[in-house]
Amino acid sequence: MIELSERQEKILKIVKNNGPITGENIAEKLDVTRATLRPDLAVLTMSGFLEAKPRVGYTFKTDSLDNHIHKILNKYRVKDIMSMAVVVREDCSIYDAIVTLFVEDTGSVFVVDNDGFLTGIVSRKDLLKTTLGQADIHKVPVSVIMTRRPNVITTSMDETAVEAVRKIVEHEVDSLPVVKYYIGMPGEERQEVVGRVTKTNIARLFLDLALE
Repeated sequence: MIELSERQEKILKIVKNNGPITGENIAEKLDVTRATLRPDLAVLTMSGFLEAKPRVGYTFKTDSLDNHIHKILNKYRVKDIMSMAVVVREDCSIYDAIVTLFVEDTGSVFVVDNDGFLTGIVSRKDLLKTTLGQADIHKVPVSVIMTRRPNVITTSMDETAVEAVRKIVEHEVDSLPVVKYYIGMPGEERQEVVGRVTKTNIARLFLDLALE
């Protein structure tokens, strides 16, 4: 069962008492922006708690806890939908990272140390901004421009697909590294990259479900 946040519980209560209601009206009642609510509404809709109808708004599903969509989506784990990770070493040049990104046709590249543990992530946007600057992309290592741990949003193989979707939507990222956790010395948590979850993985899951 997916665990709802306090705000998501409030949204359900508002929709139950006032539905059908638009996202703008829900945001107004919570005194937040519509953009702020977008990840919460996406999770509640995909999980089957709410139904969204164009030009009508959101309605509460009385059978939401037992509905078909909710059961199916929460049956899938990240390990069921993930794909192979695209990684480069910390000392890889920015130029080589760009080549890797385009050869692998991916939106982000995960950066690892010599032991294969996650140290950061670099996106297509990061690389584009660098090429427009003055840096020598053949000499500067990718570690200089990457987003470093612990600011990298990750997922694990046993996390639900719905939770992975929530992270992608909420943090507005293209992909999540799938990691296994290890405790190094002296007690430092380390993350081995074992895969990735992308928007394409999520879209493929929904397509497969639609064709069943």
